[in-house]
Amino acid sequence: MFDVKWIRENPEAFDLGLQSRGLEAQSAAVLKLDDERRAHLAKLQDAQARRNAASKEIGKTKAQKDEEKAQALMQEVTDLKTLIQTGEDEERRLNEAIESLLAGLPNTPLGDVPAGQDENDNKLVRTVGEPPKFEFEPKQHFELGEALALMDFETAGKISGARFVVLKGAIARLERALGTFMLDLHTSEFGYTEVNPPLLVRDAAAYGTANLPKFAEDLFQTREGFWLIPTAEVSLTNLVRETILDEADLPKRFTAWTPCFRSEAGSAGRDVRGMIRQHQFAKVELVSVTTPDKALEEHERMTNCAEEILKRLGLAYRTMLLCTGDMGFASQKTYDIEVWLPGQDAYREISSCSVCGTFQARRMSARYRREEDRSVHHVVTLNGSGLAVGRTLVAILENYQQADGSIVIPEALRPYMGGRQVIEAA
Repeated sequence: MFDVKWIRENPEAFDLGLQSRGLEAQSAAVLKLDDERRAHLAKLQDAQARRNAASKEIGKTKAQKDEEKAQALMQEVTDLKTLIQTGEDEERRLNEAIESLLAGLPNTPLGDVPAGQDENDNKLVRTVGEPPKFEFEPKQHFELGEALALMDFETAGKISGARFVVLKGAIARLERALGTFMLDLHTSEFGYTEVNPPLLVRDAAAYGTANLPKFAEDLFQTREGFWLIPTAEVSLTNLVRETILDEADLPKRFTAWTPCFRSEAGSAGRDVRGMIRQHQFAKVELVSVTTPDKALEEHERMTNCAEEILKRLGLAYRTMLLCTGDMGFASQKTYDIEVWLPGQDAYREISSCSVCGTFQARRMSARYRREEDRSVHHVVTLNGSGLAVGRTLVAILENYQQADGSIVIPEALRPYMGGRQVIEAA
């Protein structure tokens, strides 16, 4: 999370970072607890030193046959042992109090992140491509999919409830084609290592990426205590937990195409129809692990990798720099990539690419050893969608629709579709 030493040396910067996110200053509260802990540790160390000294004196006293003094020293050692045990319990309490306070605080933004409250304060970085023009009123993806009898929300509702869908036939294959296409591009051209990670993770893994404890209500949990991943970021980032990497082996770049599961707590009434916001969806995730001096360069690279998918698919999009009030909890800086959806007549998020600094690495104890002096430091982690597969499917259906309701398949995907060029009603 945070280096308490850094907070002690930079309390104003720490508080300004939190205040830019609309939160109250916390340096005083953190440092007060840390002062208590430091004072308590000093007392424990003094007690331990006295216990060691008294233990040595017992032998000397017995050799001098001063039994009364020996008994007094033995009682002192016993009392000190009890005091130290009680003190260690208090030390754990203070450590937990500091950790609990810090665990609830978001990462502090970088200096070039615009201040703001919500999405209205985000900054446009670039717009790429022109939205298509239709000679008819474009439909939304769920209208197109249902008309083709290849997208079934009603049956999904009977099986699982709201925010699920059954895809069939050519649209099911199109989603599979998209995932494979994305993985092929990221691994063959962009140097990411493909991973097939666990979908169920322990508390420590979800804590490591800052999904716990603050966002437990956004996750699904099994009766056995496992958490279903809300994104493969959780599994991929934890690949380096509790390790010390060599600087020469960095950056590490991982990608995975997995189902993702989110409770969508707090989203009642938003995107109720269609595939934009579901409890289960597919996503190709990108994760990078690097050194602090290479983090911003890696952030730009990752964002470009995600954008390239949209360029190859011929989809218009724009890239936004998120303001302090709209960034994710663990992020220092985030680019959102928003694809154009003709059916909604709007740009909608299809990827978020974030640099998290050492925020997650501290939670996971993920470190690296510098080549020049062999000193050990925390790595920097980054994550992004490359892309959300379901939302990319939505974008293709809406952008490539024709007047008769058929869907033209983008050229880049045709090899994955057995050469098929159009999806149309049977």
